[in-house]
Amino acid sequence: MEARYVRGKQGLQWILSGFYFFRQAPLNWIFLCFTYLLIGTTLGLIPYLGSLVGILTVPVFVAGIMAGCRQLDLNGKLELEYLFYGFKKYTLPLITIGGIYLVGDVLITGFFMLRGGDAAIDMWLHGKRFDETELAGVMNDILSATLFSLLLTIPLLMAIWFAPMLVIFEKMPPLIAIRKSFFACLKNLFAFQIYFIVLFILAMLSAMLYGLGFIVWFPVAFASAYVSYKDIFHYEQDENTRSDQDTGGNKENISQIENDEPK
Repeated sequence: MEARYVRGKQGLQWILSGFYFFRQAPLNWIFLCFTYLLIGTTLGLIPYLGSLVGILTVPVFVAGIMAGCRQLDLNGKLELEYLFYGFKKYTLPLITIGGIYLVGDVLITGFFMLRGGDAAIDMWLHGKRFDETELAGVMNDILSATLFSLLLTIPLLMAIWFAPMLVIFEKMPPLIAIRKSFFACLKNLFAFQIYFIVLFILAMLSAMLYGLGFIVWFPVAFASAYVSYKDIFHYEQDENTRSDQDTGGNKENISQIENDEPK
């Protein structure tokens, strides 16, 4: 199964389609995302171990949300149980993806600190002050460390973006899923640039509304990720699904996800 190339404008279309998914079950989406954020926040309150578990299980929860998107797409139903679907199926491969992401995140953080990011930590967290003769050099180190870390973070996110969906929908081993995800994102880099720019602008607008806009932003972000996977990997299936739905077909439940997806 190969990823197809899509035009840049599809990045915007993914977000618009994500909003359509949200409109199908707004209350269910809000409840599902709130539950996930509550779990993540609770884990973050546990020193060291909580953050570790949180990062490892991100692909597991994301896979569950994507399974929920699949069922919403086919049956128009979204339930909270889908959030935990990744703990019932393919848990080890999904945690493996989380582990690879964790290693990458640790390495990037290490590079950030080595290239001058430690000065930023001292300034922001410990209130350390630098005199005027040192400040210019310190700010230059912080800027270069930030840009360098960003350059490393982008390919890491590309490798992880589609990986949970490829594991649960295509039954791919985690390493192959990561490779497929990276090259699919690379092939459609312009579309993803448009996608993330628009998503960032919407996030800024959401924050300006006293954070209330995130009630819609998070569901749209998750749903648009599913749409991007479907658009790049299963465009022909999308057309067939619409045709079947027009004739009253495609009545599936969560237990059929891994059996009905094409390889």
